[in-house]
Amino acid sequence: MNKCILNIFASPVAAMLLMPFAQPAIADVKLPAVFGSHMVLQRELPIQIWGWSEPGEKVTVRLDDHVASTQGDAEGNWRVTLEPMKSDGKAHVLAVTGKNQVVSEDILIGEVWLGSGQSNMARGIGNKAGVGANQPEIRLFNVPPNFSKVPLRDVSAIWSCCTEQTVTNFSEVLYYFGDRLHHELNVPIGLINSSRGSQAIEVFLPPPTAGPLYNGAIAPLIPFTLRGMIWYQGEANVQRRDGFSYAAKQTALINGWRKAWGRDFSFYLVQLAPFSGYKTNCDLAPLWEAQLTGLKMPHVGVAVINDTAGNMKTIHPGNKDKVGQRLAGWALAKDYGRTDIEYCSPMLKSSEVEGKKIRLFFSHAKGLRASDGQPLTEFEIAGKDGQYVPAQASIDGETVVVESPAVTSPVTVRYAWRNTPAVNLVNGAGLPASAFHTDNWQGGTAE
Repeated sequence: MNKCILNIFASPVAAMLLMPFAQPAIADVKLPAVFGSHMVLQRELPIQIWGWSEPGEKVTVRLDDHVASTQGDAEGNWRVTLEPMKSDGKAHVLAVTGKNQVVSEDILIGEVWLGSGQSNMARGIGNKAGVGANQPEIRLFNVPPNFSKVPLRDVSAIWSCCTEQTVTNFSEVLYYFGDRLHHELNVPIGLINSSRGSQAIEVFLPPPTAGPLYNGAIAPLIPFTLRGMIWYQGEANVQRRDGFSYAAKQTALINGWRKAWGRDFSFYLVQLAPFSGYKTNCDLAPLWEAQLTGLKMPHVGVAVINDTAGNMKTIHPGNKDKVGQRLAGWALAKDYGRTDIEYCSPMLKSSEVEGKKIRLFFSHAKGLRASDGQPLTEFEIAGKDGQYVPAQASIDGETVVVESPAVTSPVTVRYAWRNTPAVNLVNGAGLPASAFHTDNWQGGTAE
């Protein structure tokens, strides 16, 4: 019988982890909660395992035939690195032995991803019939959104096997991301959710700035071996009217988390969906541009979702399945070598003035089309006076030609440059073009 369908509360290890965590007794070897039964360990990368013991106590870590020994330092901290393992579909046992022994069971080797951000990442699936059912090789770890002035050593959480019941309060975006990876890769997937609603990016930043959520909900996970992470955040910063200044904060977050983990892991973020509730009609567009600057960094991707909002009067749009699946497309192409997948939305590369028209050039533009078969929408054009007017736009191969009889000497074009655009420009994979402007464009191109 698969251990996932057993009652996890019958496990003494799980029962221990359900208790509020505290400092370990001086003579006890202890593991952080993230190394509990039912976890997934990252395949094909060195496996970092750490914990606590009595100072100077010899500690032996065994995962099947992978063994490493060390001893607790002056403060009782210890850490070992095990050799990479391949995914084999088998359940493994981790045993850590000092003066006592701690055992974690039903461990799978596969792919591990961390999801973080504010409420659109944090929001759970709810009771959706059939979602999560019969997926024992997807494992979930839901980190409480702790706040702390100092970095915490542990969190009060347990790994659980994915079922209709356990997935209810788990991040919907992260679940659908992992679900697509599981079906495409056919390996176990470990998903760690550490999110909190209504939070600006600053509270997620690592030292030297370190806002309190990082200390309480991210620091305890470091350096658990991951393939990468996904990020859905920014609404709080739009409400503060951060605009393009968000770009520097986003760069600091990505670089800071990578430095903390000691790895240049993949980082895939979600460009926010349209929303009518911001203060002015163009508060959102500059932040979209800021988010796209991440594409200039190595191993960073952006999922554009300006076509998924549905009801633009809510800051929590539906269609989270599309969001997770688009993020997974980036991972499949960039981390798992799937060359048959179009993973990126059309991104503006350059523009050229052609008389009374402006021609736009895009990357990821194969099969460029209007999603609804209607004329292209949301294009505006301006002359030297910078006064934008609605424009006609037509597709010419992998380019778009924009013009207006009201502007005879065009200088610049912008697209979807408002909080609630009704967009319809997509590539052959149906991925929507991001908002952009041609005047001193700062966004990335994903080249």
